[in-house]
Amino acid sequence: MPKFSFTAVDANGKERTGVVEAATQELASSQIKTMGLYPTNITSDSAKTGGRVARKGARGAMVGVSKAKKPLVIGSVINQKGLTVFTRQLATLIQAGLPLLRALEVLERQEKNVAFKWVLGQLAENIRSGNTFSEGLQQHPKVFNRLFINMVKAGEAGGVLDVVLNRLARFMEKALRIKGKVKSAMVYPVIIFFVAMVIMAGLLMFVVPQFESIFEDMLDGAELPGLTQFVLGTSDFVRNNIFLTIGILIALYIVLKVLKKTRRGARIVDWSVISMPPIGDLFRKAAIARFSRTLGTLLSSGVPILQALNITRDTSGNTILMDAIDDVHDRVKEGEGVAGPLERTKVFPTMVTSMIEVGEETGELPEMLNRVADTYDEEVDNAVAGLTSIIEPIMIVFLAIIVGTIVIALFLPIVKIIQELS
Repeated sequence: MPKFSFTAVDANGKERTGVVEAATQELASSQIKTMGLYPTNITSDSAKTGGRVARKGARGAMVGVSKAKKPLVIGSVINQKGLTVFTRQLATLIQAGLPLLRALEVLERQEKNVAFKWVLGQLAENIRSGNTFSEGLQQHPKVFNRLFINMVKAGEAGGVLDVVLNRLARFMEKALRIKGKVKSAMVYPVIIFFVAMVIMAGLLMFVVPQFESIFEDMLDGAELPGLTQFVLGTSDFVRNNIFLTIGILIALYIVLKVLKKTRRGARIVDWSVISMPPIGDLFRKAAIARFSRTLGTLLSSGVPILQALNITRDTSGNTILMDAIDDVHDRVKEGEGVAGPLERTKVFPTMVTSMIEVGEETGELPEMLNRVADTYDEEVDNAVAGLTSIIEPIMIVFLAIIVGTIVIALFLPIVKIIQELS
């Protein structure tokens, strides 16, 4: 019977090595798991043959050559909501007692998304080859981010994968809820702004030219008011250069997108977003809630503090917070705590740094970070409600100013004509 050399970790996270005899690699993996170990590498002592041979990847992950053909994907394989649903389903199945491989097979069979179905098949093949779940996740960095991979790795090392997956699912659900609330708060002003632009374009292209011909006939070349001349000039430019106007708007959008991809440009845009009233306060609170939730979840899952700070920085989504977390990482690496460096960045409110300081002193930093996140989740809810009530009159006034300015510019010459006639 073939012999297989293996490397595995026990429930305490200690590495174990040994040799087992089994007919296939899958049976060898099952035999190792019955010993209370979690295999990370299984190698046949005989010559490797067959269509799929596990080999060590460049990053130390085991890579399997799959027979399934990778589907063509345009855009992302799966959105954040779909990934959240998958994580919750996987956590539920494992907590119900299903082995990880069986749970992946069940989810693969019911998955409708062809691209993500292929990814699940690859993950299942990876487990059958005797590799760990985190090694399979590392092969799909565009689907699973560093936060997901490192939390799973910590769960495997501690033998609490089901607990970590459940914690990760809760984290993703709350993050998705906060993101949805922020988006819903921005829907109304975006719609009003779009309507205002459509109305303004309609007035400039179809209404203003009619008044221009009336003014020429009735004023006999007399000078028009300055505001009227500006509106008429804008109307002429838009009508005579419609494609140039559209091109300018597209160019501005592209410039903003390119600017956002540069380090300095992203910093300017992100600073403007968190500083612009009245929406800046909402985005700042959402960013702090995301930071606290991410760091607290990582620490409670057993990820080391420096690694957790790096992951939190990469997933913060705001360059201002990224710079602040970089400073905190450097100070913690030198032996300081988290609260002091956070307070010196001037980015986080005093209430946040005070609660984190209490968490460090009591040895309950992960729990305190999650409490901060819960507090700021409520703050975001309140900010969304308040912003909705404030933005409605602001956008109505904005729309009235745009339309009113054009109307006043058109009526000024009419008033002048009436005065001359009287």
